[in-house]
Amino acid sequence: MMNLPYFRYHPDPIASRAIEQKAGRCICCNKQVDYLYVASRYSTRDGGGNLCPWCIADGSAHSKYGIEFSDPTPLIDAGLSSSIVSEVTTRTPGYISWQQEIWLAHCNDACAFLGDATYESIKHITPGEKAVFIQFHGITEEWFDDMVERYVPGTQPAIYHFRCLHCGLDRFGMDYT
Repeated sequence: MMNLPYFRYHPDPIASRAIEQKAGRCICCNKQVDYLYVASRYSTRDGGGNLCPWCIADGSAHSKYGIEFSDPTPLIDAGLSSSIVSEVTTRTPGYISWQQEIWLAHCNDACAFLGDATYESIKHITPGEKAVFIQFHGITEEWFDDMVERYVPGTQPAIYHFRCLHCGLDRFGMDYT
């Protein structure tokens, strides 16, 4: 079995459930593989079917089908270079979310997606990140504090954990139906 490719901006797509260990044939390379991508993908030319992590990593899924794995708009709005936006959206597994995912950025780069936040990581969020989170999501501090007390990973609201690759700052996104 081949080693899974490394994704700089999504270092553990198995733990985040974007890639699952299950056998199938990839529609892009036509190889029988033991790992398949199961998170969101966007394309007007993609007819569906299984994709392997290797065709995501080398860009062939994007080249062949025009598939993007996350929305480029938040990264473009953050002022990131087109090469970073391209790597995240066309050569990095996306993540499972209720609505359209928002990939976070910091230090002029995309952050690494670490999966669902843990209760402990939300409970011990820094005051600075709490302020950013509240402002970004348009919520009150009271709503945030109540949400933290009820938070269970994998439920609503979903809280996503990102980390800056340069300064190590933890960032958090939120999504709910």
